[in-house]
This record gives sequence, structure tokens and C-alpha cells, in this order.
Amino acid sequence: MPLGPWRKKNKYTKEQLVANEEVGGHAGGSNPAKSTVNGAGLPPPPANLRPKLVFHTQLAHGSPTGRIEGFSNVKELYGKIAAAFNMAPPEILFCTLNTHKIDMEKLLGGQIGLEDFIFAHVRGLKKEVEVFKSEDALGLTITDNGAGFAFIKRIKDNSVVDSVKVICVGDHIECINGHNIVGTRHFEVARMLKELPRDQTFTLKLVEPMKAFEMLEPRSKGAKPASENKMGTGRGTLRLRAKGPATVEDLPTEFEEKAVRKVDDLLESYMGIRDTELAATMVEVGRDKKNPDEFAMALDEALGDFAFPDEFVFDVWGAIGDARQGRF
Repeated sequence: MPLGPWRKKNKYTKEQLVANEEVGGHAGGSNPAKSTVNGAGLPPPPANLRPKLVFHTQLAHGSPTGRIEGFSNVKELYGKIAAAFNMAPPEILFCTLNTHKIDMEKLLGGQIGLEDFIFAHVRGLKKEVEVFKSEDALGLTITDNGAGFAFIKRIKDNSVVDSVKVICVGDHIECINGHNIVGTRHFEVARMLKELPRDQTFTLKLVEPMKAFEMLEPRSKGAKPASENKMGTGRGTLRLRAKGPATVEDLPTEFEEKAVRKVDDLLESYMGIRDTELAATMVEVGRDKKNPDEFAMALDEALGDFAFPDEFVFDVWGAIGDARQGRF
């Protein structure tokens, strides 16, 4: 497991680590030269004396173990992994935590346990598939890797796509009807697939993750939400954010886990995507709001690009309230 600052002999507190991450991990702040004091009221130690979070990583199909550090978001993480294995960052499709298998319950999202081992799944076989859309719903749940690649997270039993056995969970969707969608967010890809005309054939260009020999097995239908599925296995988590520095946080509370899981279910129901990082952000936005109107305004300010429908926002507000009251 990863070595680094989280040994008993280390005297730094978690509050100090958060302060250090905020000072050293973000070059775009309003005042980079300004010193942040720690919980003891003292300035942070010099950069060369600050504890570093070090993670261990391997390529999922097999490789030596690499050591990575100094990243604040998923794109930077992929860059560090790519540098460790002398490859280009776009070669990485997604990462799983503590397993080399294509296990969507272990998918790396916005949080990494401080003792988690990171496995990177890289580009493998390319394939082109024709699909006849005999129903309005294809039975796909889409997510993305945070760096421009949308991929299949779940395939519904007895759905249109379930009958096309060459399409698998973990496949990166590269093109739809010849249109390259690399760089397109998961919710836009889900909308494009939903809007394809019924009773017509369409073409998908897919890239499956490279597999080791022992991983060649019947395809999985993907992750199913599991109440025992925890975000990280260490004593704390590194929270990766699209904007701003990464921060070290305590493990999610029971309220946070239940609320995030329910909001993630709502994302799948309304939008055909699963995204625990997005769900966690929505829960964080709604944590201290007093009513649905206040929540809707804050959500629009934080995540306006998604243009969530009103009924979805109301259901998310209800889910956060139910989790807060322990009704799940």
C-alpha cells in the first residue's frame, strides 16, 4: 500500500495537511503569495518540509508498480500516471481503486482513500458495432473519466444493447454515427444516444480497456449500487476537485454516503449517467440550504452548465432532506 505521511511516527495533523494542500496545490488563487496558517495559528512549514501524499499505481493489465504524487484533479492524476509509465495521458481510459478488474463499483471518482492503490485501464482493442434501435431506451448508463472520455458503466438486462454481446461495460465510446465525441461530457453523450431515431440502425466506434489474459471472461453488466460500497479504504480521503486544490478530508459520513448514493441514482434515472463526483458536489451544495428555491439558485450557480430540469432539482433536494433525517 502507499507509503508516505500517514504513518504513526509522523507528527503532522490532518488540519495541517489540508492547509499545506491549499497553499502548495493551487497556482491560480487570488493571492498565491499569501501564507495560510494552520490550526495552531502558525504559518505552514517550508515547501521542502511539507509532507507529501504518495500513491502507488499499476497498469491494470500488468506492469511494475509506480509512485505518483503532486496532483489536484483527475487530469493531473492521469498525467502523473502516464509519466510514470512513459505513455501519453489519453491512453488512460479510467482508473479503479484496489482492483485490476473492470469493476464499476471501484471506479475512481472524486475521492481517493489515502491508502488506496490505483489501477489504470488503458486503451486496448478498437471495435465498430452496428446497433438497431428497436426501443426508445438503449439500456446504457454512461459515465466519464473526468478527462474527456465517456464510457459505458452499466448495461441493463434484456435491453437493446444487452443483445449486442460485443458491447461491454468499460468500453469507451469514441464515435456515434461517424461523429467523434471525445471530449464530450457524459450527459451530452447520453442525450445524443437517446435522441437517435427509433427503428433505425446506428454505428458505434468503441475502444475497450486492455485486458490481461486472466481478465478475459464473460462480460459484466456493470456496477449495481451497493450500500456497503465505501468511498476509499484509508483513514481519510483525498478529494479531487475540477476547480481549486485537492484537499484531505475525513471519510464521508453516513449522511453523505446515503445522500450521494441516492443522488447518483437520480442522475441515472433522469439523465442516463452515473457520476459520484457530481452527486457529491450536489450534496455539498445542498448541505446548508434552507429550502428548495435556495438550493436551486445555488445549484444553478455551481453547475449551471448541466441545465437540470426543475423536477430533478426538486427530487435531489428531497433526497438530501431524506438522508439528513435518516429516512433511507
